[in-house]
Amino acid sequence: MKFLWYFLHLVALSALAIGSVSASSEQKATVDFQSAQQNILRLVQQMSDETAKPAVNQSPVQAQPSDLEKSLPAIVPKPSAPSASYHRRSNSYATNPDSDPPRYVRRLSDIGVEAFKDITWLEIGLESRMRYEHRHNDIRRIEGGNDDPFFLRNRAWIGIKDILDPFRFAVEFQDSRVYNNRFVSTDQERDEYDLINAYGELYFKKALGADDRGNDRPIRFRVGRMAYEATDRRFIARNEWRNTTNAFEGFRINLGREANDWEVDLFGMQPVRRLQTQFDVANNHLWTFGAIGTWRRWSDIVTIQPYYMGQMQSADPDGFTATNRLDREIHMPGFRAYGNVGSWFDFDVSYNRQLGQSGPNRIEAQGYTVELGKTFNHPWRPRLGLFYGYASGDKNPNDNVDNRFDRFFGFARPWSADHYVIYENLKAPKIRFEFSPTQKLGFEMGYGGYWLASSTDRMFDFLNGNISNTIKDPGFNRDKTGKSGDFAGHSFEGRIRYQATSRISTILGYTHFTAGEFVKNRIAATSCAVLHKEPCTDQRSGNTDFLYFEVLISLL
Repeated sequence: MKFLWYFLHLVALSALAIGSVSASSEQKATVDFQSAQQNILRLVQQMSDETAKPAVNQSPVQAQPSDLEKSLPAIVPKPSAPSASYHRRSNSYATNPDSDPPRYVRRLSDIGVEAFKDITWLEIGLESRMRYEHRHNDIRRIEGGNDDPFFLRNRAWIGIKDILDPFRFAVEFQDSRVYNNRFVSTDQERDEYDLINAYGELYFKKALGADDRGNDRPIRFRVGRMAYEATDRRFIARNEWRNTTNAFEGFRINLGREANDWEVDLFGMQPVRRLQTQFDVANNHLWTFGAIGTWRRWSDIVTIQPYYMGQMQSADPDGFTATNRLDREIHMPGFRAYGNVGSWFDFDVSYNRQLGQSGPNRIEAQGYTVELGKTFNHPWRPRLGLFYGYASGDKNPNDNVDNRFDRFFGFARPWSADHYVIYENLKAPKIRFEFSPTQKLGFEMGYGGYWLASSTDRMFDFLNGNISNTIKDPGFNRDKTGKSGDFAGHSFEGRIRYQATSRISTILGYTHFTAGEFVKNRIAATSCAVLHKEPCTDQRSGNTDFLYFEVLISLL
C-alpha cells in the first residue's frame, strides 16, 4: 500500500510539472513554495476575468459556489436554466458539502485553450490560499500577547474519467505551511508536501437505471485515500477553514448520486495521521464506518438524511493522549432534515445519539442542532438566521459513564470563528444576519454565546487543551469540581467577502470574544501567581481579538 502512495505521489508531481524531487518514506522532500507563490501571482495577473465556471458534472442549479468560495453570505448566481436534479442546497450556515471533485477542479476542455477543447476526460485544478491572522491574548494558548502567523496552502488535482470507464482515478496534492508563528506549529497548521486524495474507483453509470426525471442512477466503488464531506459536515469534513485537511484511507460505495431522488453512501476507513514533515499514514488503531441515506423526492419542501456512523479503536500504548490509549467503540444513529416552508422560512435540524464503550466507561451522549432562517424579498437577498446547538458533556468524572459527545471528524469553525469551542460539551445559541449588495460583495455578522453543557467537563481548545498530537494537554481546560461555572463567554463575528475576479476571492474577518466566568476562573486558578511552577497561565481578562485577511486563487 505504501508503494502505491509513493507511485501516485510521483505520478502527480510529474503530471503537474512541479519538479523532480526525491522523497523517502521517512523524510519529505522540500519545495520552494515562496517562488511558486510569486509565479502564481504573476500568472493570475495575466489572466483576464471571465464568467465563473460551473463545478464539474453539476447541473446549473448545482453549479453554485461552495460555502468557502462564497464565504458566509449566500452569494449564489441565479441558474440559467431549470434543472432535472432533485438536489436542493440547504440555506443554513456553512452546511453544504464541497463538490466532488472540489470546486477548483475543471475539465481540461473548459480552461479556454483551443488545443484542449476536446479533452473532456481529464480533470485538473490548481489552487493557492494565503491567510494572515492577528490574534491578541488567544485563550487557546497558555501565554497571552500577540501572534501574527501567515498561512500558505497550495493544492493541485489531476483525475481521469469517462475514457477508461468503468475505471477512474484521481490524485490531489496539498502543501500546508505556517510562517511567523509565535508558538510551535501543530498538525492543524502544517502538513508539508502530501496527498489528501489518491484513489481509484469503478463507476457504473447506469447500474441502477434512472430516476423519474431521467437522471442516471450509478453505482460507484472507490478505494484509496479520500478527503471529502458528507451530510451537514458536522461529522465528516475536509475542514476547509483549517490550513490542513482531514483525509481517510479505506473504501466508499455509493448507490445513486446527488441528482437522484434517493442515494446511499456506505464507507469504512481509517483516518490519516497528519505528520508535519513526513508522508502521512493511516491510523491503524482506529476505524470509522457508516451508512448515510438521502431522500430527495420531496426536496422542494424537505430533504431527509437518516444515517448511522461508528468508530472502533484499539488501544495504542504509545498514543499521544489518554483517549488514544483506550479501547473505544462508538455507535451513533442520527437524523437530519432541511428544506423550506414555502417563502416563509427555511429550516435545518439534526439529532444524534451516541452509545458504546470508552475503556471501562459506558458511553451515553447526545447532540442536536436547530436552525431557522428567513430570506427577505429584496435585491440584496438579506437573510436572518437563528441557531441553537447542543452537545452533552460528561456529567460526573467519577462514575463509569462518559457523557461527552464526540464530533468524529467534523468541522470546527462555524461553532466559533476563533476555534474556541467545537461540537462537544456545548450549548450555543446564535443569531446571524447576511446580505449581498452585489454579486461580488457580501457581508455577514453574527452574535452568539457559549455555555458548557456540563460544568464538570472540559472546554475543548482552551489553554493548550487541544488534541493536535503536538502539545501535551496540561489539563487546565477542565474543572472536575464544577466550581468554575459553565458560562464560557460570548462573541461578535463579522466577515466581508469580495470576489475580485472569477479566479480571485478575498475575505476580511474579525471576532471579539468576551470571557465568561468559566474562562476567567480557569485563568485565575492556573495562573503563575497561584501555581508557582511551569506551565502556568499569565494573568489576563480572557477577552480576545481575532483579525484575519485571506486571498484564495484558483488558477484554472
